[in-house]
Amino acid sequence: MVYATLTGSKMSRFTFTSADEYLAKSSVLFYLSDAVTQLLEHKQEYTQFGLTRYFAEYFSSVKNGNHVLFREFGYIRATPHNRASFIRMFWRCYRQIGKSGELLSPLEYRSLLQLLCPDFPAEVVQSAARIVLMDDAVDCLLSFSDFIYAFQLQLYYQEFLDRVLVIYKDLLAGQSANTVLVPTSSCEELSPPVAELDNDRSRQQEGTGTGTGTETETGTETSALAECLDELCERFQLSHPPRSCMLEVLEQTDTVSYHSLLMSLAKHDGINQSVGVLPSKPELLMDPEMDQELEKLISQISVSPGSSGSGSAVGLKEVQRKASPRRNLHHRRRMEVESDGSTEETDSSEN
Repeated sequence: MVYATLTGSKMSRFTFTSADEYLAKSSVLFYLSDAVTQLLEHKQEYTQFGLTRYFAEYFSSVKNGNHVLFREFGYIRATPHNRASFIRMFWRCYRQIGKSGELLSPLEYRSLLQLLCPDFPAEVVQSAARIVLMDDAVDCLLSFSDFIYAFQLQLYYQEFLDRVLVIYKDLLAGQSANTVLVPTSSCEELSPPVAELDNDRSRQQEGTGTGTGTETETGTETSALAECLDELCERFQLSHPPRSCMLEVLEQTDTVSYHSLLMSLAKHDGINQSVGVLPSKPELLMDPEMDQELEKLISQISVSPGSSGSGSAVGLKEVQRKASPRRNLHHRRRMEVESDGSTEETDSSEN
């Protein structure tokens, strides 16, 4: 089942009512289109080891979640699977920062993200940091665990959160739940700029003489917001948090602010389980598989320092190797051609 292969889900294609619904939900056409585009852009390189093997390697990389490494942000946000894969990639590459207890600023987290995605936008990082910090202070420091759960919520559900902010602002302005216009969405629709929405909120607070602290104290009635969110979930075609999680958060108080809602959702175990790529907070800094690989690398370096360059790739290097298998396959093919029984020395570092 292609859908299960791409997303790791046990959902059967027979659960869909039509072929169009299956293709839309599984993103099969998107990945096929990207695979063909990559093939045409690197035709000379890929075709040397066969089209069948190329497509097998491509979809294997998609299934394993390594396909998002070094890709543009437009590709990363194109499907829920891509977003989830990038979140997991970020966690696996940089969890040692959390393990060491080091605190970083939003600018430093963006620099780390840009090592994985060169054009990763600052707005997403700032919005994630704002969930934790409640302001735009770029010099404030965040722990890895606080940032990554807020980052997961912001990246995976970005379009939904943008629309929740629109609804919240209408309710804050005095509109009733019956008169609030609930935004709709389509798979082709781009989300409003996050920074623009947040700037509107800041201008509104300044105009009314209220700051972040006052907004947190007042907020809006949870019953009205819950009614609007329920209608939004009915009409929203992109990813959104489980209704049960949002309802559980809203039932804890009579009034809620947009910021406190996001903070509670970011910490909610149900949200983390819904995305399905990060461990729970007590296990966030544990990765036995990665630890074993690191131990192997350290042992290789201690035994033979010169072998560190030829040891099995670990962490980011391993992901890079899996995400770009064509180099290994091309190199192997070339070595087989050159290994014709001659005694001439072969330069193994040649591409």
